[in-house]
Amino acid sequence: MILERLDSEKTLEQWKKAFERHKIVRADSFYEQCLHENKIGLRVTLLVYLDEQILAGCAHLKFESDYLYFRAQGIPEINDVNIFPEFRRRGIGNQLIEEFESIAAYNSYDSIGIGMGLYKDFGAAQRIYCKRGYIPDGNGLMNHNREVALGDQVEVNDDLLLYFVKELGNAAPK
Repeated sequence: MILERLDSEKTLEQWKKAFERHKIVRADSFYEQCLHENKIGLRVTLLVYLDEQILAGCAHLKFESDYLYFRAQGIPEINDVNIFPEFRRRGIGNQLIEEFESIAAYNSYDSIGIGMGLYKDFGAAQRIYCKRGYIPDGNGLMNHNREVALGDQVEVNDDLLLYFVKELGNAAPK
């Protein structure tokens, strides 16, 4: 597996085409924003290649989370992990998370966070995060990064999340 940072228009186009092939919809402005944030150090976007030609997935580490609790606590967020279906169950997501944990530790962060989707499609990811030592942040359920209160009715979709945190301890970069 090859991990490559998003750092050029060429890489951006490969990523965009792979998402289109897998029917993952993102606005063009999203890709440009990610490239810009990578260039100025607000985000690390990693693309996973099985070889130099086959893109298997990608994910982001946001040093300034959109989730206000993480932002206020200075917790970087692993975000938008996408492993294409035909490449799942090969340890790719686990490797991405491990790399982001190393990057966060290298940058002197004490902890790292992630938002976890709640419906069945996220089941494998939920198990990975728990096995890696992520625990709920204690703020309950969020919808579009806002607290869901008792009695609220919300749509179950990709924006309904429970956020988790992992203490990095003595994690060191490789």
